[in-house]
Amino acid sequence: MSINTVAILSPGDMGHAVGQLLKEHELKVITCLTGRSERTKGLAHIAGIEDMADFDEMVSTSDLIMSITVSEIALALCQEVAAAIQRTGSNVLFAECNALSPETTKAMEPVITHVGGRFIDVSIIGSPPRDGRSPRFYTSGSNANEFEKMSYAAKTKGTAALHAQLLLAAATLGLYDPLMEEFTSGHKAVIERMEGWIPGVPAKSRRWVSEMQEIEATFKELGMTPHIFEGVADMYRLIGSTDIADETPETRNKGRSLKETIEIISSNLS
Repeated sequence: MSINTVAILSPGDMGHAVGQLLKEHELKVITCLTGRSERTKGLAHIAGIEDMADFDEMVSTSDLIMSITVSEIALALCQEVAAAIQRTGSNVLFAECNALSPETTKAMEPVITHVGGRFIDVSIIGSPPRDGRSPRFYTSGSNANEFEKMSYAAKTKGTAALHAQLLLAAATLGLYDPLMEEFTSGHKAVIERMEGWIPGVPAKSRRWVSEMQEIEATFKELGMTPHIFEGVADMYRLIGSTDIADETPETRNKGRSLKETIEIISSNLS
């Protein structure tokens, strides 16, 4: 079956950029913005994504639905789509693109297939498309590839949380500058990574909590300790409790340095 029309749920940071890229490759891109935030509506407008009146119209119009959303609402969104599939009699292809545990993904598949839809598990690796660069998309149904999705997020976002915690501890003890001097002497790549990642983390931290909980569940299902990512989720909750977490990737202060970011987060420590 050829794919001509793609629905994006929802067109946030990653979703609107993916939708814009698909439009550039001459696909029709639609969504349903009912109940979505003003920011999401604005991003959809920027990307030129067409808004459908409701889920029924979106499902019956699209050949492929890509679920690119916050992990904690992925199942509820899947159920909304399934209800629309049942009402419209569509056999649309539903792509679950979020960082979810294998067990969560397995639970979602029959929600779609039992009402006549088709289900694929997709892993998006990389940042939103921009400046001619695009993330990689892996589709799979095997446990190994499902775990690949969780492993990559565990590496990147887990490392960012570990670095943030180390810097917060150093700042609290008055040792931030000596620690950075030590990194400078032999770990410049680590500093570059921290400077590139951490100042942008607060704007994304709140939605990463549920993603870390899915990673936690993944390791638990594999018989490994889930406690490491309990801590990572806690770190993103702490960062998300700061005023700078109210910013979005578009509105954040891009001139704020790594040190300034850590100082703001550390001021929230009790």
